[in-house]
Amino acid sequence: QLTEEQRCQIWALKKSDWSQRAIAKELGVSQPTISRELTRNRGGNGYRHKQTQGMAEERRRLSKKPT
Repeated sequence: QLTEEQRCQIWALKKSDWSQRAIAKELGVSQPTISRELTRNRGGNGYRHKQTQGMAEERRRLSKKPT
């Protein structure tokens, strides 16, 4: 799971035209992780790290089964 800080870094690096592979190496995660993050959380205006964190938290909350 990516942290809010990592999502902010992804946004900044992507805005600076870094490749997914370079971003992954910088953050110490796999390239498919970056690809999934950008694909899942891309809206009409592109990738937005602030909105993305909330969306990720909501998906995580909804995926947990009640005990």
